[in-house]
Amino acid sequence: MSEPTTAWALRTAGLHKTYPGRRVPVPAVDRLDLNVPAGGVHGFLGPNGSGKTTTIRMVLGLIRADAGRIEIFGTEVPRHLPEVVNRVGAIVEQPKFFPAFTARRNLELLATGIGVPDERVGAVLEEVGLAQRSRDRYKTYSLGMKQRLAIAATLLKDPDLLIFDEPTNGLDPAGIHAIRQTMRHLTQQGKTVLVSSHILAEVQQVADTVSIIGRGRLLAEGRVDDILAGAAHGVRVRVPDPPAAHRLLTEAGFGCVTAADGAMNVSTAPDGSPVDPGGLNRFLAERGVYASELSRDLANLEQVFLQLTAADTLGTVPPAPPATHPPVLRQPPPAGADVPPPDGSGRR
Repeated sequence: MSEPTTAWALRTAGLHKTYPGRRVPVPAVDRLDLNVPAGGVHGFLGPNGSGKTTTIRMVLGLIRADAGRIEIFGTEVPRHLPEVVNRVGAIVEQPKFFPAFTARRNLELLATGIGVPDERVGAVLEEVGLAQRSRDRYKTYSLGMKQRLAIAATLLKDPDLLIFDEPTNGLDPAGIHAIRQTMRHLTQQGKTVLVSSHILAEVQQVADTVSIIGRGRLLAEGRVDDILAGAAHGVRVRVPDPPAAHRLLTEAGFGCVTAADGAMNVSTAPDGSPVDPGGLNRFLAERGVYASELSRDLANLEQVFLQLTAADTLGTVPPAPPATHPPVLRQPPPAGADVPPPDGSGRR
């Protein structure tokens, strides 16, 4: 496996794609800037119809972008796609396998077709946890096992970047867990996994970084922990006498509500700033109130997602970005390689 030469596995700048509409073209991807760090799992999130699959298809060269720039490990695609194609594996649609053949035989045929040694078949079956079932016919596999076999097929050429579009659709909890474990195992080998999904609880458990889009536009991007911390709901505190503590806090100017289970959520300090757990604990203790539970009440990824994509859900149009949005790629922190400026139009 070749080593990544940049701090980014995938980047887009000003990526744009429209489809014919009744009166005017409809943007499916609208000047999208996407940055996927090399290494780890990157969640690619958005409501149905937000442009996730269209973006993935443009990255893979399956459809042509109207404008913008795409780079995979520092190489511009699709112009130079042959230079990096072996470093990319993807599942965009359900792969086709021979139902009556065993899993191993299916992969052996595929390996022969793409010029991969037979020994890779056993290795990839081991990686996805199907080695013990490799002699079973494909038609006897569960949906989750079929999906893991599809992942095994993408691993035959030992790619650095794996792109999975909704890999857990239709799977039961056990199947989802198995796919999640497979993705984590791949990143432990230094690979990058870009996963498009609407099952946000699963993405939160497995993703290191995320990009959230709506109507083809980037709404949020960064480390999952940072995004969740920025959407903190306050501090959860439990005390022996909630009514007395609630009265004490509200009289002092804290934003405070009491939950049904008797605990309190303190959202803001008297000056309107986010409340500090240590300062809140000290305030209560100085007045003879001692907390039995004190924790920051963080938002989850689903709450952040729903807040950011509310415009799509309600059918309203989000504010338009600035009219000029040149496709200039950001440099990776702290010392990524310089990227040549794009040509004038950026058109393919």
